[in-house]
Parts: sequence; C-alpha cells; structure tokens
Amino acid sequence: MDPTLPVVESYTEAYAPKKVMIGISGIIGSGKTFMTGSLAHSMGFMPIYEPVDTNPYLGMFYKDMERNAFRMQMRLLIHRNILHKQGLHSGKDVIFDRIFLEDAIFAKMMRESGHMEELDFQTYKMLFSEIFCNDLHRPDLIVFLDVEPEEALRRVKMRARDCETKMSVEYLTDLQKAYEEWLADVTPRIPVLRLDWNEFKPIEFVVRKVKEELAKTRKGIII
Repeated sequence: MDPTLPVVESYTEAYAPKKVMIGISGIIGSGKTFMTGSLAHSMGFMPIYEPVDTNPYLGMFYKDMERNAFRMQMRLLIHRNILHKQGLHSGKDVIFDRIFLEDAIFAKMMRESGHMEELDFQTYKMLFSEIFCNDLHRPDLIVFLDVEPEEALRRVKMRARDCETKMSVEYLTDLQKAYEEWLADVTPRIPVLRLDWNEFKPIEFVVRKVKEELAKTRKGIII
C-alpha cells in the first residue's frame, strides 16, 4: 500500500460530503432569516434563504387555504429541492434558512386542519418521500430557535409582510406543537441544537455552541 495515501476508516467517511450543512429551524417569526445571515457571516458559510418572496401562492394561500394549500406546498417543495442541491454542489459550507425536511410539518398540519384533501396529501407524501428524501443529503446540524408563539407573533407584526397580516397566535401555537412532534422524530437521526431565542443573544454565543456540537461529529474538523 502506498504510505502517502490517506487511510480511509469507513465507507461512510469516504463517500460523505466533505462540507458542512447546517439548517436553521423554528416556527414562523422565530428569527431564522436573521440567524442564517449572521451565522453564515460569522462562520464563513454560504447562506441559502427560504423562498418566501418568490412563491406566488403564499399570499393566495393565506386568503384561501383550502384552494391553495396543495399548490403552495408543491411550489415550496420543488423550490427548496433546487436550493438544497445548489448548496450541496456548491463546494462550500452552507447554512439553510429552514431545511427541506420541515416542509412536511406544514403539509401535515394542513391535512389535519382540513385545508388539504387526503388525496392531495398522499400525493405530496409520495413526492416528498420517494423523490426528495431519498436523494438529498441531510444536514449535519439543525439549530432550532425556541420561541414562544406570543413573541413570534410580535416579531411577525414588526416585519409587516402583507401575506402575514391575518396570522394568529393560535396558528403559531399549533405550529409549535407540530414542531415539537417533528423534533422528537428527527433528533435521533440528526443532531439538534436548541436555543432559547425569546431574547436574542450575541452571535459569538451561537457560534461557540454550533462549533461544540459539530466537534462531536466528524465535522469537527472545521473548528
């Protein structure tokens, strides 16, 4: 064996992506977009933002959820798939403003609330599971911003997006419960760093916590 060649310990290590992928998660109004930009700047990562302004169904959805729920979720899922692959093939360390796995939270909520028909939901699940989840690299770390619904709603009102004017604390409370269920499912498979984000903390604090979590995996090499 050539002694100059590196020793490969496992197939997982040999074929895994060499760059780090972090997802910033949390309910609407938790501060994901700001965190994405701040953390990316501080750590030298490439930020990839959630496709909100480019989704023509978003405003339509809030006006008529039953009519537009499925169409909006399809648009979001496809767009997020494109962005995820761009990040994966960029050759850079990447931070995502919400990851593709979170889309299922909203689809499930719409089905349970009656805003999405069962047939549409089953079609969504097929597309999500068979096409997207089987082919996309899962993030190395999820940073979850833990914010109470009342505080999240206050922040939503402060940013004053037209499509969010009718958002209620009840909806955000339901969303928070759905996220807790989702976190219980993904935590055994993906490392999750939960941060109490009812009050903002210095970005240096977040960077330190993120590096501590990454150091527990093979991605600790970036530190």
